[in-house]
Amino acid sequence: MFMLFIRLAARLPLWWLQNLGRIAGLALYAMPGRYARRLRENARQAGYVSRRFRYRAAAETGAMIMEIPRIWLRTKKCTDLAFTTDQHVLEAARRNGKGIIFLTPHLGCFEIIARYLAQDHPLTVMYRPARLKFVETVMRQSRRLPRLITVPASFQGVREFLKTLRAGGDVGLLPDQVPKTGDGAMAPFFGRDAYTVTLPGKLARQTGAIIVMAAGERLSYGKGWRIHFVQVPVLPESVQQQAALINQTMEVLIRRFPEQYLWSYHRYKIPNCAKTRQAAMPDATHCTGTDRPRDPSY
Repeated sequence: MFMLFIRLAARLPLWWLQNLGRIAGLALYAMPGRYARRLRENARQAGYVSRRFRYRAAAETGAMIMEIPRIWLRTKKCTDLAFTTDQHVLEAARRNGKGIIFLTPHLGCFEIIARYLAQDHPLTVMYRPARLKFVETVMRQSRRLPRLITVPASFQGVREFLKTLRAGGDVGLLPDQVPKTGDGAMAPFFGRDAYTVTLPGKLARQTGAIIVMAAGERLSYGKGWRIHFVQVPVLPESVQQQAALINQTMEVLIRRFPEQYLWSYHRYKIPNCAKTRQAAMPDATHCTGTDRPRDPSY
């Protein structure tokens, strides 16, 4: 049934899907519960306090979800609607010759980014299997593209990332998921400490790769997506400062079209390894040593 729904949804015009999603997003926001509360709290933390903004953010979250079937199954039609005015950022990063680490936050249409980039250059992305088996099947099929390579969110995946970057290739991962396992650092995100992934900084320091933040701004009336690229400045040596700089760059990108960020995500949760570390060493900022789990996934 799920696959039938996905196939049927993919046949609908993009603007239909997005508007249906906006209606569903507003309906969900109107219900009492954790979703609406978290959206309000996170948006307020970033300085967005108006009711109108919250309604728009809830609507765009619905649009984000409902456009996915078409992107998964009608990839070429969707990438034809994607464009960028930041080509100069990519060209400058590629002149480095040591690969690019693309970081794609939950902003706008994050599903379009890898597909857009893989049109011209091979891209290796870290992939965490879905919890539901039937969803996993569809996701796996949707990623079978000629230049899009997926690797597991494990030590094996990290090794593949290193191998790709050292060969001058490109990799991609999410920077705003709270790392459930592996190393992370507490770093400010819109004025509040958030447990933040540290893998991008470590990869960049080891390989000399350039870090580029990328997001797909959803245009009105189903006209497609404008791809934004922002290069992260030269990273400092401290892991915590690296995480802080990446969060700062992400904030800059989010503020370009903030209503399309996934404000309902539990961005400020702290995983057990960090809680244990903080209890033992209050000044600690990341999980290391015996606190580090076996799988550095995101």
